Amino acid sequence: MSTQVILPRIMQVGEGASHELPDVLNSLGCCRPLIITDKMMVELGYAGRIQASLSQQGIASHVFSDTVPEPTVGSIQAGVSEVQAGNYDCIIALGGGSPIDSAKAISILGKHGGHMRDYKFPRVVIEAGLPIIAVPTTAGTGSEVTRFTIITDEDTDEKMLCVGIGFMPVAALVDYTLTLSLPPRITADTGIDALTHAIEAYVSKKASPYSDSQALSAMRLLGPNLRRAYHNGNDKAAREAMMLGSTLAGVAFSNASVALVHGMSRPIGAAFHVPHGLSNAMLLPSVTRFSIPAAPARYAECARAMGVANVNDSDEHANNMLLQELYALNEELQVPTLAEYGIAQHAFFDLMPTMAEQALASGSPNNNPRVPGVDEIVEIYRQLW
Repeated sequence: MSTQVILPRIMQVGEGASHELPDVLNSLGCCRPLIITDKMMVELGYAGRIQASLSQQGIASHVFSDTVPEPTVGSIQAGVSEVQAGNYDCIIALGGGSPIDSAKAISILGKHGGHMRDYKFPRVVIEAGLPIIAVPTTAGTGSEVTRFTIITDEDTDEKMLCVGIGFMPVAALVDYTLTLSLPPRITADTGIDALTHAIEAYVSKKASPYSDSQALSAMRLLGPNLRRAYHNGNDKAAREAMMLGSTLAGVAFSNASVALVHGMSRPIGAAFHVPHGLSNAMLLPSVTRFSIPAAPARYAECARAMGVANVNDSDEHANNMLLQELYALNEELQVPTLAEYGIAQHAFFDLMPTMAEQALASGSPNNNPRVPGVDEIVEIYRQLW
């Protein structure tokens, strides 16, 4: 059986990759970009530096910086209006997963109109929006190389998964130097998010030899370097490994899909406003423990790729080491429990059956090696407490 692989048309990877933006725009025939980012990227001067770089090449640009963490239908509307009112021929998406996800939605809605719900999965979006050049500033989401975006519907608290080649950036400029200013908390949450992408892509029922190669390579980079980047943000070697690992994990899950962790994570984020990477981190150990019996050889390979088991270890021993590592990683990187995050127990417990239904409805749990029922998902949610 053949596997369809979808990637950005151009990928510029390595130190200083973001400096190549003017040349990339010229190669794409684009000259009127809208930079979609957030307030922090403006405050840190990243947006200004990109504008200055473009200006030196005679390219005028405008900045839209009103994106928000965990983008919503309402939060992207101003960007849609900006695109529809302007004469832009492309979008530069600068930032972490939220600005890039926002840019993907704005690209499609700005060109084709309609409502975000119109583009929700199971619809597969093949229409081309405005071309997106993604410049990630976190090592986590991999959104620069994926055909997904997630937008929350405020009216229903649903995190809508939107899928299709229409959301794939035409170019990705992957420059690890843009991550050197990340604080430890964001480094941890985005790093575990990337690790989750790699693990879930590898154990997914939709995995292929191609996605396997990307996922394993990602785990080999992420496993040994996440703690280093967390404890010393100026460790350039660790930052470079995390950035490349994140992008490879993005390639892997974009082509193999995610699984139960993501299916269960989205409802937590929508209902209790937990950042996506953090809710993934909360779930990863418990979901892995639940899933290992259905794919022990696959999870054992994850342990070996991460460097916590070796080729001579039995699968059983490797999987024990994997679980120990995931729990230890959360402890060292200070991933909070639901209670420590400030969520009321009664509110969480009351909503567990609804969140379980939403998780299953997303489709992601069907890719898991062990496909749970509603009651099993509720029990995993209960264990998080």
